Amino acid sequence: MKYRQAAQAALVLAVVLAALAGCQKQEGPAERAGKDLDKAMETVGQQVEKTGEQIQDAAKGDKK
Repeated sequence: MKYRQAAQAALVLAVVLAALAGCQKQEGPAERAGKDLDKAMETVGQQVEKTGEQIQDAAKGDKK
């Protein structure tokens, strides 16, 4: 009897997992574009920060 209950539980679990896998949201073109924009903005921010540090370093050198 316990074997039958375990088999039924495993079957139910398999069906639930299959249903959840089928419900995953697919990424659309707008979401991909948004992610690309986020990456680009992060890169620009890093470059601005790097440039700012270089300007500060140059300014410190002029004060000496």
